[in-house]
Parts: sequence; structure tokens; C-alpha cells
Amino acid sequence: MRPILLLLLPVASFGQKPVFPGSPDINTSRLKSERTLFTIYYVNGTTWTSKGTYTNDITILGDELKISTDYKDEKNERYKKRISVANAKTLEPLSYKSETTRGNLDLKFGTTITGKYHYLNGDKDKQISLKPAGKFVDFNVAELLFTTLPLDVGYKATIREFYYVDNPDSLLSNYTIKDVKSYIHRSPKTGNHEAWLVSVLEEVSGAIYTYIIDKKDHRIWQREMPVGGGTTEVCVNEELDYQPIAAKFNKEEALQKLEKGNSVITGTAFARDHSSRNKLAVMNINKAQYAPKGTVVSILPNSDYIEEWKAVNKKIAKKKKLPQVPIDPNVADCIKKTTVYDDRGHFEFTNLMPGEYILITSFGYTHQYTYSYYAGTSYLMHPSGAVLSSNDVYKSANASTGATAEIEEKVTIRRDGEKVDVNLKDVR
Repeated sequence: MRPILLLLLPVASFGQKPVFPGSPDINTSRLKSERTLFTIYYVNGTTWTSKGTYTNDITILGDELKISTDYKDEKNERYKKRISVANAKTLEPLSYKSETTRGNLDLKFGTTITGKYHYLNGDKDKQISLKPAGKFVDFNVAELLFTTLPLDVGYKATIREFYYVDNPDSLLSNYTIKDVKSYIHRSPKTGNHEAWLVSVLEEVSGAIYTYIIDKKDHRIWQREMPVGGGTTEVCVNEELDYQPIAAKFNKEEALQKLEKGNSVITGTAFARDHSSRNKLAVMNINKAQYAPKGTVVSILPNSDYIEEWKAVNKKIAKKKKLPQVPIDPNVADCIKKTTVYDDRGHFEFTNLMPGEYILITSFGYTHQYTYSYYAGTSYLMHPSGAVLSSNDVYKSANASTGATAEIEEKVTIRRDGEKVDVNLKDVR
């Protein structure tokens, strides 16, 4: 499900009040130490193109709040890091650092802003000393400030943001909250959330930024901003805190179970298809049809995580409201595979430790069967032509059809060195 593009919605314009570090409108008790991940898309018409990600690591320790923002492009070739430190109660800026592929910026805030810009190409460092007038917030902290405000329908405010550029006349820019409306945000992971739709004007450019901010926990769900050429940058919160599965997958333990033991599982994979077609009586001619030679059989150590993942997705599928929870990507590294080595469906796994395992296989086969069908009615006739009795007439015929066996079986090894034999059978 794609997020909804919101920049085309109308924006109202009335008087605003200034909000600055220490303003009574700022409620920093809403902030907490956490990590958030956003995926960056460029949207043009109906085309969504992933352009990378950025993470915000927020740490609150005593009277200091630190936010570390890491940007990576979609090819993981370009990198940008920003670290801002502010007063945890007022959001007054204390320091700012940035690292890019061209150079590093280091600033200390006070009555005078001091610091330097270090060029990575070997040019001489640039010393910085600035005295901007009035109170302001570090631009890297501004979005956090939005989440601390008493947002409500029609709320308006102006925030002055500091952003370092070479021109001292362009260091401060006003960002004005022009409109706030109620909105229902649809998360593909957690469903509907009541939120605020916040329209922010960047006065120097006239650009409109649109934020979706949760009414309850004040997180930013989505941010939109124009980037030119009819393209909009949309940043979508990936909900790192969404953890519907409490158990954690232990990759190291799973790999050890597959490699560090002395036990063996041997088995036979086959199918018996007793299903009927059109509700007619069916008898399978081939009693057992074995998995063909070369059929892949997989084994995965079972765990609390796997069981909980299956149970959670079963509930989600039943309600048909949310997409299923993707499995931990580390699970794929802990699946061991073998193949059927003969025409009788036999396979083997070795070097296993004691524990419960899940065996999985799939193969096609020919379902050959005989069935009875209605062929008409026989009548006992009186010489006068009257029908004395009648009976349905059934005949039999042979047929075949393609079928696929899908097999999942749990197997337990109780002691090291044990050999367990199992039948993987699909009986319908």
C-alpha cells in the first residue's frame, strides 16, 4: 500500500505566533530515546522511486538531547551524517556536526557561533564565527520540535531555523505552520491512526512541507516536500518499533543445530491423493507416488520465534485487514537443503543436534485414478408399456491429472547421535 500524496490539499493562511527554544508551547516530555527509520521516495505522477533511507537516533541523557541522522542513497554510494545536541528541556541548540563526502562542519552555539569547516579535498579549513540575532532552533532538531507542539485544528506558529551557509544573511529562515487538520493515517503494518495533517510554509522559497503527525504518540508518520520538476520527496516512517513477535530469532543457535551435532534424519517423500473430483467416488491407482530424484527437501530448526511468527500471521490472515508480518531475514540463512537421491523419494540430513526441526518439500506428480459416473437409467417394463421399476446405471473409467504435493512436517531428535526416519507424505 502506497502512502497518499498530500501536497495538493488546500492551505489556509492567518496570523501566526513565534515559537522558539523555551517557548511554553514546547512540551519536551513527549520526546524519548529511540531510533526511527524513514524510506525516501521521489514521486512523480503515479511513479514512486526509492532514493534511499535516513535514520534518526535520539538519545536523551540528563539535560542534553542528541539526534544523530544518517542518510544513505539507494545504491549505498553517497553518505551524509548530522549530529545535533540541544538542551533537552528547551531545545536550545548547543552544537552541530555534519559529515559529507566533501567535508565536515563543526559548530558550537552560544552568544557567538564558532567552529570550522574542514575540506576533504585538502583546501585550508575555514574558521567560522557568527552572531545571528534572536532565538532559533537548529534545523536538524526542528522536526522534533513540531512533535512537541500543542497541535490542534487551526493551530498556527512560526519557527526560526538556523542552517549554515556561506551567506550570513541567509542563516535564519522562518518556517510557518499554516494549517493543522485532523487526518486518518493508514499504516500498512498497524492499520488506521488518528493524526494531524500539518502544512508548513518555508517562507524563503514559498515551498510547502506537509507532515502527518500522530495524535497519540506524536510520531511523524510521513513528510512531503517539493524537489522541483513536478517531483515530490516523500519520507515514510518504517515503524521500527512495530514488533508483533515478542520472541527473537537466534541465528547462531540455529546454525549450530544444523552443523554441530551427530544425529541423522533420513526419510521418504511421497504423495497419496485420495481427493475426489465433482464429488465422485475416487480410488487412487498408484498407492504411493514418490518425489522425483532431485527434489529439494529443506530443514529448519524450529524455535519459539518460528512458532510465534506462524501464529501471528495466521491471526492476521483470518482478519484480512493487515498484511502478514515478514519473517526475520536471518531465517533464510538457517535453512539447510538436500535433494532426493533416488526414484523412491529418499533423502538424508546429517550433523544435526538434538531438537525439533521443520522439514519442507514440494513436488509435482501425476494423479491417476478410477472413478464411477452416472451412465443413465435402466427400466423394468410391463408388456403393456408401464414402468414397473427403474435403477440408476453407473460405469467406471480411468483418468489422470497433474497435482502438486506441499508437505511440512515436524521431526524431533531426542538425543545426540540418534537416527530418525520419517515419511514426508501428502495424503489428501
